[in-house]
Amino acid sequence: MSAKDIYHDLVKNALIKEGWVITHDPYYIKYEQDFRMYIDLGAEKVIAAIRDNKKIAIEIKSFLDPSPISDFHNAVGQYVNYRIALEDTEPDRELFLAVPKEVYSSFMRYTFFQKAIAKHKLKLIVFHPDKEEIQKWIN
Repeated sequence: MSAKDIYHDLVKNALIKEGWVITHDPYYIKYEQDFRMYIDLGAEKVIAAIRDNKKIAIEIKSFLDPSPISDFHNAVGQYVNYRIALEDTEPDRELFLAVPKEVYSSFMRYTFFQKAIAKHKLKLIVFHPDKEEIQKWIN
């Protein structure tokens, strides 16, 4: 089982519990002629008060590699590349990186990683794997 497989359905179910409609699984981005990428999920939520849709794309990361720093480098690189592609193809869709709460509360609490998150303007979804729920949205 790949790292993606471990938390993919869990995050998908957590989003559905919060009222999101999964619109893409995966969310394909066609960039230029034959250049394609995909983000794990695309979702939408109707916001009744303003009669508008909020659209998001979610890249899910498990951080199961023996080196969490290596996982972090890969996650940030993917996030930055996907954000660039979304800015050109669907600028109204917000990109989020979904991470387990244990990773966020232990590894990502260090100043270096907080600075990197701020510098790269990462938007995070912190999820609780055992409860299948989203603990925190960080913009």
